[in-house]
Amino acid sequence: MIEEDLYYSEKYIKNILENTLSIAVVGLSANWNRPSYFAAKYLQIKGYKIFPINPKAKGEKILGEHVYGNLNDLKTCPDMVDIFRNSEYAEQIVIDSIKIKAKTVWMQLGVINHKAAKIAKESNLNVVMNRCPKIEYARLSGELSWGGINTGIITNKKR
Repeated sequence: MIEEDLYYSEKYIKNILENTLSIAVVGLSANWNRPSYFAAKYLQIKGYKIFPINPKAKGEKILGEHVYGNLNDLKTCPDMVDIFRNSEYAEQIVIDSIKIKAKTVWMQLGVINHKAAKIAKESNLNVVMNRCPKIEYARLSGELSWGGINTGIITNKKR
């Protein structure tokens, strides 16, 4: 693993989160106790439009949103594609993200695929690997510190 490829400045992450309005969550589970569900729910509560992508639940609703079978089924382009699938699937998801003209590909905690990241970067997409947008949002907004977690960020501003 190349450690430099997994470093992202706070400014870079914050810029992505501030300029994202909609997120396609690939692998979003309908099961309320799965990480994909509570991460998407948190982001939805924070004002992001969520597009659930789950071929097994296609046509149903998750978090009150219509579920799509894949990214190519979307009628509108999300700003971010959040990947809750194993690393081996990331490359095809990145290719589909490029086709639909997403701005960012975000690979969740444990999802690391350097080839997929390279393809995305070559197509001028923002790339984040091995991070969670829910956690980063909470960390950068100061919400994590409410639980006693030292984020290294001191602020009195509500995001």
